Amino acid sequence: MFTQTTTTRNPADSMVSTWRHDRSQWNTYHWMIELLGLHLIDFDAEVPIFSKKDKIPAIREWTVHLWILLHAAIPLAIHHAYTIYTGQNMHLIGAFALYSSAFKLNGIHEMHIMRRLGQVYGFLDGDKHPRDEIPDVGVGKVIRELISTSTLRMVMAIFLTYQPGETPTSLEWKWLPLEIGLYSITVDFWFYWYHRMMHSVGPLWKFHRRHHLTKHPNPLLSAYADHEQEFMDITGIPLLAYTTLKIIGLPMGFYGWWICFQYIAFSEFIGHSGLRLHGGAPSTVNWLLEIFDAELVIEDHDLHHRYGWRKSHNYGKQTRLWDSIFGTCHERIESVKENVDYTNRVTMPLL
Repeated sequence: MFTQTTTTRNPADSMVSTWRHDRSQWNTYHWMIELLGLHLIDFDAEVPIFSKKDKIPAIREWTVHLWILLHAAIPLAIHHAYTIYTGQNMHLIGAFALYSSAFKLNGIHEMHIMRRLGQVYGFLDGDKHPRDEIPDVGVGKVIRELISTSTLRMVMAIFLTYQPGETPTSLEWKWLPLEIGLYSITVDFWFYWYHRMMHSVGPLWKFHRRHHLTKHPNPLLSAYADHEQEFMDITGIPLLAYTTLKIIGLPMGFYGWWICFQYIAFSEFIGHSGLRLHGGAPSTVNWLLEIFDAELVIEDHDLHHRYGWRKSHNYGKQTRLWDSIFGTCHERIESVKENVDYTNRVTMPLL
């Protein structure tokens, strides 16, 4: 005679997603996703499926830079117009409202574009598994964390760097390309070690485990994590990177940091999109990183989710530089050089 034991799964770990088919369970958060169009997959459109050996198109990176810089420039232009019209600089509360709203609107627009690209070019590992949807148990959590990201980062930036005597015309353009490039590398250095420790140190893994419940993430699931992880992602790592560059001697004023934030946010979103495109984290130093095969593409972080667990790989989220140096790169599958169709270039839509 024996007693059979079973392991009960924590309901909070469920990745079951049925809510899009059942509006009876919807609350404010569900309606926010629906009305803002934050779905990666449109159920009314058929998503193409490709085999692993089908050639993968390459993104024109200059069009990604153009998209980010244009969207970053919109609040700067509004701010500049305000100073001309009123003859005074914007109060820090007004600046916070403007830039945190722009942060959110840029993220919404990027989500719309990624859905459109996915309907044309499909998704990585699409012949095996569709993209994960937001689980029924996590809709509210995901939306709250996404709002926190765009809000708390701007609170930090305003508090540390906003000067009433400095308008957008004070942006030091000559330093901007270097700030953008070094900021992504520095963010990635701090993130690499923090992320690697979250995987390898038992007491820290419990704060990161929820984020890895998704094996085929979509951009909204970049915010599906415990509060401790989100605090470090939202404020801790950017603050360490900012402090590092200030010590080096870069200006890192409010307006330059704002543009750097837009690069980081774009990379975080597209890195969780799973789009079947060769490209990903844009940087002003990617031309140099590519020489050492250290630039990051969408598939790199996708493989981190697909195969990563307690002992993992591809810890970087802006570059592959630190993974290359410390020997934690995972071999690409669909984005290997011989499988990339460099004649089939994809332009990032501006609108």
